[in-house]
Amino acid sequence: MVILLDAMGGDNAPDANIKGAVKAINQIEADVLLIGDKDIINKKIKEIYKKNDISEISPRLKIHHTTEIIEMCDIPTQAIKHKKDSSMVVGFNLLKEGKGDVFISAGNSGALLTGATLLVGRIKGIDRPALAGILPAYKSRLLLIDCGSNTNCKPINLLQFAQMGSIYIRNTFGKENPTVGLLNIGTEETKGNELIKDSYKLIQEKKEELNINFLGSVEGRDAFSGKLDILVADGFTGNVFLKTVEGVGKLVKRTLKENIKRNIFTILGAIPCMPSLNGLAKAMDYKEYGGALFLGVKKPVVKAHGSSDEKLFEFTIKQAEQFVKNKAVEKMTEEFQKVEQKNEKVLDN
Repeated sequence: MVILLDAMGGDNAPDANIKGAVKAINQIEADVLLIGDKDIINKKIKEIYKKNDISEISPRLKIHHTTEIIEMCDIPTQAIKHKKDSSMVVGFNLLKEGKGDVFISAGNSGALLTGATLLVGRIKGIDRPALAGILPAYKSRLLLIDCGSNTNCKPINLLQFAQMGSIYIRNTFGKENPTVGLLNIGTEETKGNELIKDSYKLIQEKKEELNINFLGSVEGRDAFSGKLDILVADGFTGNVFLKTVEGVGKLVKRTLKENIKRNIFTILGAIPCMPSLNGLAKAMDYKEYGGALFLGVKKPVVKAHGSSDEKLFEFTIKQAEQFVKNKAVEKMTEEFQKVEQKNEKVLDN
């Protein structure tokens, strides 16, 4: 297996990308191919690790040379069309050609989503692919879909998000009947804007046919109860929700740390509680959960956080390997093929 890593994408590139790959390489079985300017990457390798070549760190770390970078300020469609030797476009092409098994990038989100859709292609039957991020929940995990790729949605999109999330959780985590909730301002069917109300009706109508265990509308405060496996939202609302959760997690960790270190008595009092406090801090750290999976495209694509540090790259690389091993894309393709075939039979009759 080969993991393709955009070495030039992200706020902390290429340092964090390289360090994350080096940290992850001995924890995974796959090779990691860093895509980017070879001179810049090798210069960093010499500065950080005092090695002349990345292969001296591990023979499973390699570089694919590119000459261009898609910047955060670039217009996505133009960047994909014109920067053909950028680390992102080259990464997508290597993935499409079968020279890699999964592509990871922390670069320009719009360009990543445009490239994944145009260069890799959508799974047949899926109207819009979506970003699915894993978040911590009480004694469990929560899949948030969509968390940023589709800011304007139709009810069919939210229905397919629920379907894709269910297929992913079922095949990846072995949960046969994962629960699905629709992010809303209230639990009543009549609450929400037109998109949410229409989506509620459509999911309710199609839930048995598409094997969606729909619980109805869910308020943000109840999303982490452990009773919910998948939270469905349009990309705008989902992204706001995601960033808010990350901010609250940082606030809790910072506040705990400052209160523990307030004086000698608080430090001594906290010592017996440190295992529990460390467990809480780890559970609330979004970096532990890696990047967001781009579900609905023909090959595995993972969007790492734009501000990813080496730790987040390390976890994202490990997550990406598992994504491939679980054959998540193949299983999703099979499921949607069944739906397409069923619809064709209905039309024929």
